[in-house]
Amino acid sequence: MTAEIIVRYFHFLAIFALFALLTVQHTLLKNKVDASTMKKIAVVDAAYGVTALLVLFAGLGLWLWVGKPAGFYTHNWAFHTKVTLFILVAILSIVPSIFIFKNRRTTVDVTIPKSLVMLVRLELLILCIIPLLAVLMANGVGYIR
Repeated sequence: MTAEIIVRYFHFLAIFALFALLTVQHTLLKNKVDASTMKKIAVVDAAYGVTALLVLFAGLGLWLWVGKPAGFYTHNWAFHTKVTLFILVAILSIVPSIFIFKNRRTTVDVTIPKSLVMLVRLELLILCIIPLLAVLMANGVGYIR
């Protein structure tokens, strides 16, 4: 019981941090970004990646170790949709991360493509759907036996 509470707590904290870091990244991505801001964006992006891994590992811990029985999650379409959306966010984040990584050591202003900002916005939108699926799942919606 104590292990489940701790893992669940870290899962929630990591989710909040994930959303906060992506929001910070979005606010820093202007049309033109100077070198010092680009370095900050790179740090935020790296922290975002680490936090995404924390969310993933805590979620796997809840699914396979200390949460409800694995069948509760495995036989639930809401869970599968939630995991699929999380993977989709991870895939969408690759393009911005590559752009940021390539430009992290720049000494000149960087023009941020509008498509990059739209990808980050799409990530934020999808991340807003995941908690709804979690609530549905926690209330037994989607469980198929």
